[in-house]
Amino acid sequence: MHFKPGRELQEFNCLYKEMDGIYHKLALHAGLSDSAFHILYCIAEFGDGCLQKDICEQYNISKQTINSSIKNLESKGILTLTRGKGRDMHLHLTAEGRQFTEQYIAPVFDAENRVFSEMTAEEAQTLLRLTKKYKDLFYRNVQEQLL
Repeated sequence: MHFKPGRELQEFNCLYKEMDGIYHKLALHAGLSDSAFHILYCIAEFGDGCLQKDICEQYNISKQTINSSIKNLESKGILTLTRGKGRDMHLHLTAEGRQFTEQYIAPVFDAENRVFSEMTAEEAQTLLRLTKKYKDLFYRNVQEQLL
């Protein structure tokens, strides 16, 4: 077997991995696993009381991974769970969790928002449009393998 990615694919993969690496370093700086970082990020994004399943869907992370991270964050006193309808579980930050999120997650949102403010409106829209197009085309091209 011989696999040869094209130049564009190599560059795209490198950029994707570099971006993922930045978020990984941010998680480590906060003393968190990547999934715990994503959980706190989602709570900050969706609001206190967001659903556990929303985090799984937003970041395509398995329920088992999210459950493990939630238990870890609970044991650290950062969040609590409340039962919703059926099997839904709502995530709530504790006072310590709110302080932790202000210290480690809020600056990430600020940096991400600054990135878009440093782009022209056209650049930002082009980035979003082309990223969505890549995602849609990729999905279409691998759809048979996912069935």
